[in-house]
Amino acid sequence: WLGEGEMTKTAALLYKERLKEEYAPSSVNTVIAALNSFFEFIDRADMKLKSVKVQKQMFTKSERELNKGDYERLLDTARRYNKHRLSAILQTLFATGLRISELRYITAEALRERTVIISCKGKVREICISDKLRRLLKEYAQKRGITSGSIFITRNGNPIDRSNLSKELKRLAALARVAAKKVFPHNFRHLFARIYYKHQKDISALSSLLGDRKSVV
Repeated sequence: WLGEGEMTKTAALLYKERLKEEYAPSSVNTVIAALNSFFEFIDRADMKLKSVKVQKQMFTKSERELNKGDYERLLDTARRYNKHRLSAILQTLFATGLRISELRYITAEALRERTVIISCKGKVREICISDKLRRLLKEYAQKRGITSGSIFITRNGNPIDRSNLSKELKRLAALARVAAKKVFPHNFRHLFARIYYKHQKDISALSSLLGDRKSVV
């Protein structure tokens, strides 16, 4: 963005204004946090920027944002009603941040080899699965006699898709008494991202884990 221009506080402020024009406040603040870390690293603390004030949306945000407590209620309900596949999917989404379309890469072969390779939108990445999640998924596959291919499949043997899962999640939300508008597949990816960033504060690592093609920086 700066090109051949001089790296000054004025330039940094102009860049901040450009970000504010193109991105949501939360995204702008993520970039500012990264820039401030960089400025400290190069001993230019004088260039550090103030974050953008975010006006809290008391209703819309709370109605749409899935939190960890909601997730735990959904998981407990899935277990109580013996929804084993849904329970395993929820734990996988929560622990990995995968897109629904990427669940098909969780295969019996990948679990045996301890490596899950995701190929999506022109990029290939390897994701880490904890030993606990791997054991859970292997047990799930073994109980269903799945020895090859995707482990999350429909009755017809096809990989589960967004349509299948959305309907199941809405029914589960009603049983768990979690607001239906919070419970949609992609919101589990958002939950993973928020929790990861809260603990790690590393937007680059998070972007890599999620397989995002384009970063705001």
